[in-house]
Amino acid sequence: MSEVVVDASALLALLNAEPGSDMVAEAISEAVISTVNLSEVIAKLCAAGMPENAIRQILQPIGLDIEPFDTEQAYQAGLLHVSTQGMGLSLGDRACLSLAKMLGVVALTADRKWEKLPVGVAVKVIR
Repeated sequence: MSEVVVDASALLALLNAEPGSDMVAEAISEAVISTVNLSEVIAKLCAAGMPENAIRQILQPIGLDIEPFDTEQAYQAGLLHVSTQGMGLSLGDRACLSLAKMLGVVALTADRKWEKLPVGVAVKVIR
């Protein structure tokens, strides 16, 4: 069972050996990621010049559970818009938070502004 939902920023910190990557590495075996956040990671790696086959090779061994962004998550992420309006959250941010809320687990992120969000989700910031 998943214990944590990983945000794109946390997974990128792990892949790039950035500060906080040790916290992500500790949690990764029990983590899940939304397909929306996975897409964000793939886009960042592609923008950095990494070809598709290399992206697949780097992500596959991590073994993250990947949760499809379904209709219920779309509703929950959309409903978070009002309570987070003005805080600059993206769809990816809300997808991560809504999945964590739905699963009743912690959201792991590098984004400090999440600590103050009034959305009923436990947040652990990696740096």
